[in-house]
Amino acid sequence: MKGDTIMKTYLVKPHMNFNVEVDIPGSKSVANRAMIIAAQAEGQTVLKNMLFSDDTRYMIESLRKLGHKIDVDEKTQTVIVNSLKKDEIPTEELFVGNAGTAMRFLPTYIATKKGTAILTGIDRMKERPIKDLVNALRQINIDISYVENEGFPPIKINANGLNGGEIVIKGDKSSQYLTSLLLSAPYAKEDIKITIEGSLVSIPYVDITLTMMKDFGVEVINNDYKEFIIKSNQTYKGREYVVEGDCSSASYYFAMAAITNSTVKVNNIKENSMQGDIKLLEVLEKMGVTVEFGENYVIVKGTDKLKGITVDMHHMSDVAQTLSVVAMFAEGKTEIQNVYNMRIKETDRIKAVYNELTKLGAKVEELHDGLIIYPAEKYNEGVLIDTYDDHRMAMSFSLVGLRVPGTTINDPGCVAKTFPNYFDEFEKIYK
Repeated sequence: MKGDTIMKTYLVKPHMNFNVEVDIPGSKSVANRAMIIAAQAEGQTVLKNMLFSDDTRYMIESLRKLGHKIDVDEKTQTVIVNSLKKDEIPTEELFVGNAGTAMRFLPTYIATKKGTAILTGIDRMKERPIKDLVNALRQINIDISYVENEGFPPIKINANGLNGGEIVIKGDKSSQYLTSLLLSAPYAKEDIKITIEGSLVSIPYVDITLTMMKDFGVEVINNDYKEFIIKSNQTYKGREYVVEGDCSSASYYFAMAAITNSTVKVNNIKENSMQGDIKLLEVLEKMGVTVEFGENYVIVKGTDKLKGITVDMHHMSDVAQTLSVVAMFAEGKTEIQNVYNMRIKETDRIKAVYNELTKLGAKVEELHDGLIIYPAEKYNEGVLIDTYDDHRMAMSFSLVGLRVPGTTINDPGCVAKTFPNYFDEFEKIYK
């Protein structure tokens, strides 16, 4: 599933010192959590400011195949989800492309039902680990197996209701495994207790899950992110719910202002956003950028003298690529630390960022769990940027072309995964 664009490449035209206003779509992370909650909620749920991208479309289509009636109105950005009237699901193969949230959130939800489903995706999805989630579900006797390779999708779930009990799960690779368990745990036959083994990555995303569960009427006992207890017999209540603007998508416009000494007003972003990626603004402020929040927007003002920074991005790794591009144009060294989980995303993002920054002439050191970036003495012009079928590579590296002439983005259509009209918004800066 691709976006509407048929562009094979996108040549970025250099541009500096501008003033522009852009609109940000709803958050993928919030939207797909909302879909799983709405599927289980009593009655009907109306989702407003819904994101329509590859990842959310895969989720909608998967839930429809499982029997849900879902009405979609893209003009008003509204989705209406109706819960199932019965527990039985049809035997289906669910194709989720490269949507990590769909691949990870759906298994536990399916386990609450009765029936068989196979979850599969593109070749890259079959390289993305899911063993920690499978092992967790097996601990409460869910019949789940690998169709091809041990530890990786596709997976087959023979569902007969979600049992309660105790689960121990590793938290160091992805918080999405934990979120999968949390979102559907209220519908287990008995209470579920989840113990985290080792460190938990991406805690802000866990906070999104817990906040949204509470918004729909379910309480979780959180013991310092080391243990979670979910009482059974809780139910989500159908309601109207507004999906927050996507702070990860907004990050490219924050960075755009930073590196071009421009003023960018980014709509649909709140200062009190529950998304951890909003904290990129604090990082950019330390580098010299000015930030001013309004009621439902933020104004970011760049500078002609960015300072390098050392920063632990463990809890906001999705915007590490954005910061990597900003680092190209900062004075001195920028070190991005503690982001090993970037290696198991849509591509190995640490390796991909290293490759493309090096092509452009920046001096880069690739670390096991991060990057050290020094600006180039002279940047290479006319570079074709490979995007690795990774939406975040396309969006972050599009910014380079505002400063380095001839920068061309390969396969710009891959942005359809989370921000289909990204380049339409980008074009506003030239008007």
